[in-house]
Amino acid sequence: MSAPHNHKFIIYQLLVRHFGNTNTKNKFFGSLSENGSGKFNQISDKALQSIREFGATHIWYTGILEHATMTDYSLFGIAQDHPMIVKGKAGSPYAVKDYYDVDPDLAENVTMRMEEFEALLHRTRSQKLKSIIDFIPNHVARQYRSDKRPEGVSDFGEQDRTDLAFSPDNNFYYIPNEPFQVPEGLSTPLKVKHEYVEFPAKATGNDVFRADPTVYDWYETVKLNYGVDYLDNRKTHFDPIPDTWLKMRDILLFWTRKGVDGFRCDMAEMVPVEFWGWVIPLVKNENPELIFIAEIYNPNEYRRYLSDGKFDYLYDKVGLYDTMRRLVEGGGNADDITRLWQQETGEIAPNMLRFLENHDEQRIASRYFAGNPFSALPAMAMSATLHTGPVMIYSGQELGVAANDAEGYQGDDGRTSIFDYWGIPELQAWTRGGKFNENNLSDKQRILRKFYADLNHLIVANEAFHSGAFYDLQYVNFHGQSTGYDSTRIFSFLRYTSRQKVLAVFNFDHQSEFITHVRIPEPVWVETLGLDTDRNYELAGIFGNPAGDINFRFDESPGGIPVSLPPGAFRIWQIMD
Repeated sequence: MSAPHNHKFIIYQLLVRHFGNTNTKNKFFGSLSENGSGKFNQISDKALQSIREFGATHIWYTGILEHATMTDYSLFGIAQDHPMIVKGKAGSPYAVKDYYDVDPDLAENVTMRMEEFEALLHRTRSQKLKSIIDFIPNHVARQYRSDKRPEGVSDFGEQDRTDLAFSPDNNFYYIPNEPFQVPEGLSTPLKVKHEYVEFPAKATGNDVFRADPTVYDWYETVKLNYGVDYLDNRKTHFDPIPDTWLKMRDILLFWTRKGVDGFRCDMAEMVPVEFWGWVIPLVKNENPELIFIAEIYNPNEYRRYLSDGKFDYLYDKVGLYDTMRRLVEGGGNADDITRLWQQETGEIAPNMLRFLENHDEQRIASRYFAGNPFSALPAMAMSATLHTGPVMIYSGQELGVAANDAEGYQGDDGRTSIFDYWGIPELQAWTRGGKFNENNLSDKQRILRKFYADLNHLIVANEAFHSGAFYDLQYVNFHGQSTGYDSTRIFSFLRYTSRQKVLAVFNFDHQSEFITHVRIPEPVWVETLGLDTDRNYELAGIFGNPAGDINFRFDESPGGIPVSLPPGAFRIWQIMD
């Protein structure tokens, strides 16, 4: 299992197309010329300095690779994409059209787009930040064609036997003798001059091995072949090394040599773990400090993708995110947190990437989630402090982006569209004019952003959070054991090192106040924390609403530490000698 020396870092996910976009028109299904797009050059030194001061250590630059789009760049030698196989006018960043190129939307000078991206990488490093980009290994755009691949590199599918449904030597899967059928009911905002033709049809990205995917499938993408025969009980053909493996190795090395510091690997579990276990060590020979993050949703595969696949970190979506979301929305059970870390994560908790927003999920402030960004602050604080793993914040989360509009293809669903050209008003209030300051923010936005900044600095600066051990206090405070402690709504734990001891208590109930005691077993107090039972200790509030200070002596307080928790409050104390 790969284990970088410092797990506790903060990733700031930034969709470049949205981040620097100053256009406020926001026309439904607007074009690039109508709605605009952010550019590499708009992520200036000032922007990066502000992100670093906010507490971020890494930036995930999302949507970098050239992808299918309805925007015409044919004047620059880029082939047009048929609109019937593109989602949204801007197109999905996950329908890659050229693995060796960057998206022209993001360049002020399209002919210099790679140089502009390289300059961004240089600026990022100069501001002492690290860069992460997407690696999309499972699928490509239906009309994939690399016009920037290095000399001597053959394109995907160029040497395929298209008369075979499967061959270990093919890059794609085929449906021989059948034409691809555009999904029924599909429409496009552009005039279609001619039908889309693909013969024979290729399998669709979400493992649809038919010629007729539906509108609910990833119909705009083609599944890549890593030597797994899905039509023959997933029989594997990994020896000799499949051609797709070699092509993907070279692509990862290409971007590593550009100076990228890490890869967020899209739908990593749809690619054989054997490939990852082969390619990640090879690429890390080029740069041992690289990090690899797997988007993965099957807890049964977590340990295998860490141990055999050599990933550094995994998405913690179906675990902590889903648990926190239920609590934020007024349901769920705080005891689920204990079951989660015991059953799903446990010893791999340092390898789990925690978050409450990303480009796939609904915005916290949207009416489809919390409706109020402040309702999620206890859950965000919990996600950041529970274990030693990294934390991620999606650009605009700290400003309460509500995503209450239908942008175009995405529709009104509480997400910020990755398919459409759009300006984000809350983000523009901070980025406007390249100032990247709080002058245009509302009072509530300033308070919200300060919370996130303070949380970021707390977890990076305090060793109890970035490298300390964890002790769950739920079992000794279970409802009935501590008066007033409702373990379905309250969660408490310790984080500690030999030099720092921290107690954290969270109330996930939005209506009820709890006046209770938090018990710590004597063996834990004495042997684990190394504290005395007959001394007075000050519990100094270091984070919370407000945390306040408590004077405590173990042998004089058999009921535990007295705690008052207003609705939706949390409090974090450091136990001071």
